[in-house]
Amino acid sequence: MRRHDGDVGDRPGAGRRAAALQPGWGFTHTRYSADHGTPDATERAGALLSAQPLPQNQHIMGWGAENPEPAPGRYDFQALDERVALMRATGATPVLTLCGAPDWMKGGRKGRTDWSRLEAAPDPGHYADFARLAGVVARRYPDIRHFLVWNELKGFYDERKRRWNHEGYTDLYNLVYAELKRQNPENLVGGPYVVVDHDPPGDEDGSPEVRGPWGGLDRRTVDVVHYWNAHKAGADFVVVDGASYTREGHRAIPDEFAATGKFADVTRWLRSVTGLPVWWAEWYVEPPAEDDGPGGRDGWSERHRTAVHATALMKLAVGGAAAAFYWNPQQAGGDCPGCLWRSTQLHDGGGGLPMARLLARFAREFPPGTAFRPVPATAAFGARIEVLADEAAVLVVNTERRPVAARVDGRVLALSPYEVRWLDRA
Repeated sequence: MRRHDGDVGDRPGAGRRAAALQPGWGFTHTRYSADHGTPDATERAGALLSAQPLPQNQHIMGWGAENPEPAPGRYDFQALDERVALMRATGATPVLTLCGAPDWMKGGRKGRTDWSRLEAAPDPGHYADFARLAGVVARRYPDIRHFLVWNELKGFYDERKRRWNHEGYTDLYNLVYAELKRQNPENLVGGPYVVVDHDPPGDEDGSPEVRGPWGGLDRRTVDVVHYWNAHKAGADFVVVDGASYTREGHRAIPDEFAATGKFADVTRWLRSVTGLPVWWAEWYVEPPAEDDGPGGRDGWSERHRTAVHATALMKLAVGGAAAAFYWNPQQAGGDCPGCLWRSTQLHDGGGGLPMARLLARFAREFPPGTAFRPVPATAAFGARIEVLADEAAVLVVNTERRPVAARVDGRVLALSPYEVRWLDRA
């Protein structure tokens, strides 16, 4: 029987709460999702999501949702209602990210939405208004228990001090936290949703506190975590996001597979510093293209991408992450690298793609708290494979762009380039 670290005995409700704090592996909805499209395609996408329900995250403004309060006290929840309905209909654990802020909270005109300023933070004088809006959202969706406060400290960078305005963010966070708990003490709230950027090994900007072969965390990021942790009104979990490549130059060190070790190292550090369950709101492994040239998400084959993401999930799991949300880059057209399903705007759309299959199987086999087991694994000709196993399943990833012969858990395998292979254990 699999052991889950969240099991806490017979205290009334404690087991349910621990499980709620560890929702596992899921994804975030972006501009396009399965709530709109041709009827057959949306039905197929809905069936895909229902077959293995995953936690699903949606922002309250932007990324598929309209301005929820265009003017003070005047609400527009239609788009957000549709996303929440999709999450409910597909059996998801629903999560809401409380970002962004209506224009009138950040110096704009009442009744107008300037989407170019989506990433602007609310003015300090409107922090309480944003907290009140968070309370309105919580009342509207009383079945939703999981809330992330803001996104990547957008709008909170202090150019003069050349660091994050972690004081301002924490003031906003504390007001939102108090309001959500006032609405329902069972609401689960997390922050600071900072980007855990890093610099190459040996770079002076890298913090000596958190480092590995992949580099060292940006000192400004470390400062955010420490300040928020010391001054927060409370938190049920700590949430961050980040990439396996460097902040500048977008280098995956030592390579794109080994660089994912960052996810395990940072997760362990966050657990030790905060004592809280660790959530990754986003994670990335494909370095972006430089100067509009080929590369990144568009430059990798789907097999390559899926193999690196599988390795990243392994590192998140062994590091002890309680949740991780894949940023789903859905598009309206047929070409959609890294998407979870074919666009529902297409008549033949809605079918699952490799990343959806990986997420669903990983969620089923290795939920948070899984007791992992070492298994013997070797690869021929100096090749490197990644292996993760418990008593019921083994995940094997070929990190090479060539076929590799391997022996895993007593079985001889012929792995194709960048193959992701699941094995059932007797």
